[in-house]
Amino acid sequence: MALERLPILELKNLCKTYELKGHRAVDALKAVHLELYPGECLGIVGESGSGKSTLARCITHLERVNSGQIQYRQQDITRLNGKLLRQQRKQIQMVFQEPSAIFNPRMKIGAFIREPLINYKIMKGQKAEQEVLRLLERVGLSAATADKYPHELSGGEQQRAVIARAIGVEPDIILFDEATSALDVSIQQQILDLLVELRKETGISSIFISHDLAVVQQVSDRIAVMYQGEVVEVVESSRLTSSANHPYTRSLMSSVLSVREMRYRMQGQRQKQEREQAEIFQESLSG
Repeated sequence: MALERLPILELKNLCKTYELKGHRAVDALKAVHLELYPGECLGIVGESGSGKSTLARCITHLERVNSGQIQYRQQDITRLNGKLLRQQRKQIQMVFQEPSAIFNPRMKIGAFIREPLINYKIMKGQKAEQEVLRLLERVGLSAATADKYPHELSGGEQQRAVIARAIGVEPDIILFDEATSALDVSIQQQILDLLVELRKETGISSIFISHDLAVVQQVSDRIAVMYQGEVVEVVESSRLTSSANHPYTRSLMSSVLSVREMRYRMQGQRQKQEREQAEIFQESLSG
């Protein structure tokens, strides 16, 4: 894709070290340098412990980096705190892996989506109520969902509600940290399709993090491969098979089972079960 020359987000030599008991230290991030451009989806892939989620938490200031710099629209936001940090969080939203952990179980879905609209003084009253219904519709949920509690929704519906809340404040960037990995394969594909549609409509820049290379390739323009806290390779998604050079990237490619393949297998299994059930039904009639 044609990218604007200046990145909307730039990470420069980010380092994050965790001090453990026994005076041991673990380097979770080692001099990470990445750029995210306006309208782009940057995928980040790697195995568990590679530093993917730590990187996301550092970008959103849920963790503090030890050194390096985070630039948003050419402004250093690495050490923001207080009111400035709160304002910045409106621009960089995050969707987590487990949607059920995000909700207040006593808060209805409508109030959950409406809350940031009011907190950030975007809108209030009847206008906010109408916006909630619009956002629900946008992510494929009915208006009746606004009056439900989180436990009344499926995992896929919960994740759609979380996405509605994230896009409601009209951020410049959304980070998706393993946002589909806890979902069934068929629901996972629905969420991926939704993310692609939203990106086309809104032009939001995004970072999509997953251990599944096939999922990342499906939604991303470029893919950054992380291994043991380092970015070992950045590849154009459309040229992954021909351009990937690092041995770790190659190993990921050789072991991947795409979401589409899994969906086809599941469809085949369902069709087989339906045929068997139909045959049993016919036999019962003839008997």
